[in-house]
Amino acid sequence: MAKRSSLSIRIVEGKNLPAKDITGSSDPYCIVKVDGEPILRTATVWKTLCPFWGEEYQVHLPPTFHAVAFYVMDEDALSRDDVIGKVCLTRDTLASLPKGFTGWAHLTEVDRDEEVQGEIHLRLEVLPGTPGCRLRCFVLEARDLAPKDRNGASDPFVRVRYNGRTQETSLLSGQVVKKSCYPRWNETFEFELEEGATDVLCVEAWDWDLVSRNDFLGKVVVSVQRVRAAQQEEGWFRLQPDQSKSQRAEGNLGSLQLEVRLRDETVLSSGCYQPLVQLLCQEVKLGTQGPGQLIAVIEETTSTECRQEVATNLLKLFLGQGLAKEFLDLLFQLELGRTNEANTLFRSNSLASKSMESFLKVAGMRYLHGVLGPIIDRVFEEKKYVELDPSKVEVKDVGCSGLHRQQSEAEVLEQSAQTLRAHLGALMSALCRSVRACPAVVRATFRQLFKRVRERFPDAQHENVPFIAVTSFLCLRFFSPAIMAPKLFHLRERHADARTSRTLLLLAKAVQNVANMDTPVSRAKEAWMEPLQPTVRQGVAQLKDFITKLVDIGEKEELDLQRSLSLQAPLVKEGPLFIHRTKGKGPLASSSFKKFHFSLTTDALSFAKTPSSKKSALIKLANIRAAEKVEEKSFGSSHVMQVIYTDDMGRPQTAYLQCKCVNELNQWLSALRKVSINNAGLLASYHPGVFRGDRWSCCHQKDRTDQGCDKTRSRVTLQEWNDPLDHDLEAQLIYRHLLSMEATLREKHRELSRGTEPLRTPWRHCLGCCRTSRRRIDQAYLAHPPQSPIAPWSCRREQAPSLTLPVT
Repeated sequence: MAKRSSLSIRIVEGKNLPAKDITGSSDPYCIVKVDGEPILRTATVWKTLCPFWGEEYQVHLPPTFHAVAFYVMDEDALSRDDVIGKVCLTRDTLASLPKGFTGWAHLTEVDRDEEVQGEIHLRLEVLPGTPGCRLRCFVLEARDLAPKDRNGASDPFVRVRYNGRTQETSLLSGQVVKKSCYPRWNETFEFELEEGATDVLCVEAWDWDLVSRNDFLGKVVVSVQRVRAAQQEEGWFRLQPDQSKSQRAEGNLGSLQLEVRLRDETVLSSGCYQPLVQLLCQEVKLGTQGPGQLIAVIEETTSTECRQEVATNLLKLFLGQGLAKEFLDLLFQLELGRTNEANTLFRSNSLASKSMESFLKVAGMRYLHGVLGPIIDRVFEEKKYVELDPSKVEVKDVGCSGLHRQQSEAEVLEQSAQTLRAHLGALMSALCRSVRACPAVVRATFRQLFKRVRERFPDAQHENVPFIAVTSFLCLRFFSPAIMAPKLFHLRERHADARTSRTLLLLAKAVQNVANMDTPVSRAKEAWMEPLQPTVRQGVAQLKDFITKLVDIGEKEELDLQRSLSLQAPLVKEGPLFIHRTKGKGPLASSSFKKFHFSLTTDALSFAKTPSSKKSALIKLANIRAAEKVEEKSFGSSHVMQVIYTDDMGRPQTAYLQCKCVNELNQWLSALRKVSINNAGLLASYHPGVFRGDRWSCCHQKDRTDQGCDKTRSRVTLQEWNDPLDHDLEAQLIYRHLLSMEATLREKHRELSRGTEPLRTPWRHCLGCCRTSRRRIDQAYLAHPPQSPIAPWSCRREQAPSLTLPVT
């Protein structure tokens, strides 16, 4: 049994932010910190006081975290970024909101005395004596203190207060621990316990400064009465901010719109979930031929607001069981069974639509990057002004086409049409060449979809419906959203500016017209898209040819492709990193970082000079003992991580790797932690510094084999589309959802037991011969007793197939 916590975070937008630049604007972005540790950074939105981000994240955390804070910053190219304000939500606050926090929150000013983090290790004893008792306080060490100095560290000392008396570590030892966020003092303080005196002991940590005033690092207030009762108390105490100051006024720093939800789960052993998993798998294997109705009931009783989450959990569970294709096929049949109009097929936010969205993101994201990546990069690099709507053309944005001559509106429209035709043509060509690159399970799923839709709508007038069914998922729900928001699909690191966003929007509209098979309805919506019609018509022909080839995959070919992939170690993450290299020995030694292309698979972490070069294994996955951050002062950068591992001889080694930003750092740490979570010998503590000369830079200890001065964070991970499947967690999430609907499910069971609810079978509609209403067919179904086949359908045009009805 394991307890797990996760935060679902959506940073929507900000409004009424103060201007930090001389231009009267700001360049805002958000940093998300959990207990003072930066874990996320949004993209910068340039030159605005009302930025929109719309970025979503899910973070897995240990249940012991205390607070999550959102800092709104103003990016500056030549100086330190300015802090605009922050919003802080404690764990207790989020735990008290079952549906999470949703809404606007006022930004508050960032007070240095409130920016505290870390823990301090204390041992407290009450010593009997005459004439009275004495209170002894051992101040042993601290960890993860806030860095207050520009060098990325602090110079901490401790001040202990009791009953009007104050003692300090600096006075007793004669020195302050310099340049360390992990100090070890090992100092002892004693106070006389007097009757009627104050009942609290206050231990404060401070950063010593030579010129300016000392900076507050946090404090711990301990009940002396509690220590008296226990006689001794020892442990790590979390440092708290100074709450004695009056609260500052809110409202003049703007607001931030957030959606934050905390979820705590207790995941049991796999055997506890086997009955539920077997029940679901049995229903999917039997499909609509079986007597079960659990999937249909889940779909019917799941609210719109949680349908995406339920769909994702079900999809991941069946992916882990190797039944994703069968699960989606069952949903296709259920949706087709209640659809009368071909033009409404898969247009609603049904369980089938939401499950396919999740399926494409999990199984097809790498494929999407391969097809769309070069096109999106070209649009960002060109930065051309593109506009087809005459009412929105701004000639001044284009400049001059010749000497002292401004372009006309017609010239702008023609150049824009040429640019969009080139992008659309390149995209359709890349798509047509990508049949073999598409994952086999995705192709097989589209094959089933194509087949089911053709069976449901076999008439000649519905010739394009199977193609539109495929494009409704592949293009309208996958490719088009990625084109409009490439940052959210990890195609770009930053949001597009206004000009590039408009180009991407127009390209997405063109792709939608192609996906809709260039219907008159889609053409009539925006007549100014007419200049793209020749390319759109050509794209329709290319798309139909692509889909025909895409779904033309036999079961043998599908198995062969899956078998060949299973023989390869799955790629978890790849990208450029800088590895630390040391040259020379002794005082003349120098160090530097050299750039390589790294690849992380389920076997090893490898590197090469270029993505296409031969790879060399750096670290075997089974040898990883920890993946953690390195404090900023060690290499002068806050984006360095360390991978602690053992070599083939069993000796401990450390590889230092530098990333280019905080997001890339946390993504690599998350990937390394997830693939090594089940390794034997994972470390519980580590050194966030480096061993230089004769000591560790973090805690100044001289023993190189010292166990470490900070705890590891192996459970802090980001959820990604290519995460390893966690079968037990998905089963727990599904079980919890079913438990929340227990009353509804019981009522549904009673209805089915009484026979008042028709069974969800694929014969609820006549086989495409007419549009007989669901109610009339259900009545015809119920008019016949069990164990007898239904006679003519209510339309009287076609006999139903002979079948045996299950007894309810």
